[in-house]
Amino acid sequence: MWDTLFSALALMLVFEGLLPFLSPQRWRRVFEQATRLSDGQLRFLGLSSMLGGLVVLLVLAG
Repeated sequence: MWDTLFSALALMLVFEGLLPFLSPQRWRRVFEQATRLSDGQLRFLGLSSMLGGLVVLLVLAG
């Protein structure tokens, strides 16, 4: 189980590093725009991301 968890964490870090590596200027703009969002908007984006990840996990597991 721990191997799977650490593999998932490593893969997440790889994906999160792609945009800053490939297009640092675009990543900076996206990050600046994210800082302007309200707490409610950020929470909604976080919830949407978590639900999307759960759906993908359920589809892959089933």
